[in-house]
Amino acid sequence: MSVHALKADMDSDGEMMDAHRMKNAATQDFGLRANLPQFLLLVLVNAFVGGMVGIERSILPELAQQEFGLAERTAILSFIAVFGVTKAAANYLAGRLGDRWGRKPVLVAGWLIAAPVPFLLMWAPSWNWVIVANIFLGVSQGLTWSTAVIMKIDLAGPRNRGLAMGLNEFAGYFAVAIAAWSTGYIAARYGLRPEPFYLGVIFLAFGLVLSVFLVKETTIHVAREVATAGAPTDARSNAEIFRLSTWKDKDLSSATQAGFVNNLNDGLAWGLFPLIFAAAGLGLDAIGVLAGLYPAVWGLSQLVTGAQSDRWGRKWLIASGMWLQAVGIVAIALWWTYTGFAIGAVLLGFGTAMVYPTLIASIGDVAHPSWRASAIGVYRLWRDLGYAAGAVIAGVVADLFGLSAAALVIAGLTFLSGVVVAIRMTETHRR
Repeated sequence: MSVHALKADMDSDGEMMDAHRMKNAATQDFGLRANLPQFLLLVLVNAFVGGMVGIERSILPELAQQEFGLAERTAILSFIAVFGVTKAAANYLAGRLGDRWGRKPVLVAGWLIAAPVPFLLMWAPSWNWVIVANIFLGVSQGLTWSTAVIMKIDLAGPRNRGLAMGLNEFAGYFAVAIAAWSTGYIAARYGLRPEPFYLGVIFLAFGLVLSVFLVKETTIHVAREVATAGAPTDARSNAEIFRLSTWKDKDLSSATQAGFVNNLNDGLAWGLFPLIFAAAGLGLDAIGVLAGLYPAVWGLSQLVTGAQSDRWGRKWLIASGMWLQAVGIVAIALWWTYTGFAIGAVLLGFGTAMVYPTLIASIGDVAHPSWRASAIGVYRLWRDLGYAAGAVIAGVVADLFGLSAAALVIAGLTFLSGVVVAIRMTETHRR
């Protein structure tokens, strides 16, 4: 072998070793263990995000009837429709802005936009002020919750994506449960306003301070993951990502429609379940417990279901979870006792836990890291439009045919969504 040939071989080997070292450097910061302190901080931040929306879950429908004299269910549920539309738009923007500006600025902006919410709810002289409060709340929730989800996916890497989403959604929805129970308890003893909404001021203060001073930017992890994943096979414009996530890609669009229907039935639970419980003769204490039971089961169960989706796969957890949700809603619609409501809430909560973190994890499975945040933004756009659709459908049907009929219609749509996933979606998790 000539000297030149030998030198060429040595150079080639050196380049391969350098590439290997670069790949190792790119992957060494992936995973929950390597990023645990920052990941747990984001879990805590998301708990405060969930608490902000939880302060409305048990008492706002009662507030609409008692203090503002609203009788029609469609009018009462208007706050959920407004919340859903604004949150959906903010979700989409959070994905795009997170890719362009970084994650942390979007998270902090979301908290700043939430600042007027508890004060508007405390002092609102008319229902229109409550609607305005929910515009601020929807934008804030879209920016903060979406960004917290994206940042955790950045930190966790592909191996523990389901577990990461389970922990994220556990923190958010367990906080929703605690806030819903707490506001019901406080309202039963001190009145509907202003005391229950003091909790919102506390959640706002802690969430904003942690996000400004302790949360770190995570886009560097995206760059490293892109380096290991390689370039996407073709460029994805905003319009193409929207088409893929909405109808073109079977896996992404199946997840999107399931997310839409999931929040459609969550809108029912938020707006009509307290009215069903009150119509059955339950007081604010009991309504607060039941309003908190569903998100509590949902939140706690995600500690298991998110991780299980990394082992079992995504598809059948999603489909069977949608079917279990439908059974829980039917139980609440037809079994008008405290026991029946509690059983239905548990079934609905566990079914939602099977679905919620698994859907986001499936989006992360399919989307390339370079456009994953945007795909999650489109998914969450459609998912939270489900709040508005659920409020409109449930309100109209309840006004025409009664509360139970509205719940049964939503249960039917939920069951059909599970059928769509079973037929159309393939398994996205490559174990």
